[in-house]
Amino acid sequence: MEEYVVDFANWIWGYPLLVLLLGGGIFFMLYSQFLPFKYFGHAINVLRGKYDNPEEKGEINHYQALATHLASTVGMGNIAGVAIAIATGGPGAIFWMWVSAFAGISTKFFTCTLSIMYRGKDEDGQVHGGPMHVIKEGLGKKWLPLAYLFCFFGLIGCLPIFQANQLTQVIRDVLIIPNGMGDQFWSVAGYDIRHTDLYVGLFLTVLVGIVIFGGLKRIANVASKMVPLMIVIYFTAVIIILLMNITEVPEMLGFIVSDAFTGKSVAGGVIGAVIVTGARRAAFSNEAGIGTAPIAHGAAKTDEPVREGLVAMLGPAIDTLIVCTLTALAIMITNVWQTTDADGVTLTSLAFESAFPGFGNYILLTCIFFFASSSLFSFSWYGSRCMAFLIGEKRKHYYNYIYVVTIIFGSVASLSTIFSMIDGAFALMAIPTMTSAILLAPKVKKAAIEYFGKLKEQQA
Repeated sequence: MEEYVVDFANWIWGYPLLVLLLGGGIFFMLYSQFLPFKYFGHAINVLRGKYDNPEEKGEINHYQALATHLASTVGMGNIAGVAIAIATGGPGAIFWMWVSAFAGISTKFFTCTLSIMYRGKDEDGQVHGGPMHVIKEGLGKKWLPLAYLFCFFGLIGCLPIFQANQLTQVIRDVLIIPNGMGDQFWSVAGYDIRHTDLYVGLFLTVLVGIVIFGGLKRIANVASKMVPLMIVIYFTAVIIILLMNITEVPEMLGFIVSDAFTGKSVAGGVIGAVIVTGARRAAFSNEAGIGTAPIAHGAAKTDEPVREGLVAMLGPAIDTLIVCTLTALAIMITNVWQTTDADGVTLTSLAFESAFPGFGNYILLTCIFFFASSSLFSFSWYGSRCMAFLIGEKRKHYYNYIYVVTIIFGSVASLSTIFSMIDGAFALMAIPTMTSAILLAPKVKKAAIEYFGKLKEQQA
């Protein structure tokens, strides 16, 4: 079974999906004539609340919407995902993550503008956004199978198994094994399950359950407090590593660029494999084109679609261009990617321990706890919105029960199976998201031209 899951994920993430995500993002960039890129300053003002109106429809403000989504992206995709990218595609994969991020900025602008433009209403009259509503409200009933496809695979892609797996792994590597614990196992259906992994899974289940059963506002409140803190701690630690090795930073950046076009370090000279790895990990890092961001931003309290698109496009700039780059440089400068066969969060942990002997892995453990926990909170909301679209608002809470149970599964299962399962679901979510955004792109362009035209008049 594991082999089929891995093979499917590798197949679906071939060149057709690469063209859809990267090509789609480049299309949005060119079609908009780089218009959103000219308004990063205005986007920050919107994020700061300069244009907030509590009377407008929605549940959370612009900052909370971005924080909720960053809580799911500035997380394990930036720590474990980058490590996996380097381990499987070499440093050159990071370059293609950058390319994907620039394309993702445009994709986020289009998809999240649409998430406000075509919001749906539940039985209680509350508005909700996301690709499923964009398809239903923007494209019409004949496209509904595409909306159901997104939601079905969203139920799988939003499961917390990867975050739970990697958080359990770093707790095991940093706290449990070095202290002489974790050597007891249960044998279940041919699999050996470590006692301590199960205990960690049970702890996470309780922690996450306390937050997610409180609904979106509780998730947003927690995320808006955790996201700045976790970024500052992680950013500070990595900057210190880079300052300690500042003379090597230009060389590492150059290595990333050169390896992107040779693929010699890991991919055996197959440049296509490096590009696919970078795009695949970028999608997991910033989720541009996957469809989860429009769900978060679709809940923003605003009646102006373009404003939310501008806020959303800040996401890839933060989580991929900044956080992922810092992680990659830390791994490369400490050289752990060439001296060990480890991957995922263990590789990043080795980089921190190499830079800060004796306590570096504890710093990373603290960061990962915040990263993974915040991701666990946010993804539950996305999945419950998919469940609500499929079976109704009154039954969406059933997803949370499934969600917390799978945290335990993620804590004890193998990384390759889990990563491939989520990757495969993400790929299938991207098809309806990008298809609907491309078809409705003229609506976004028209709205953007009108919005920025009014903005210029106000500033004149």
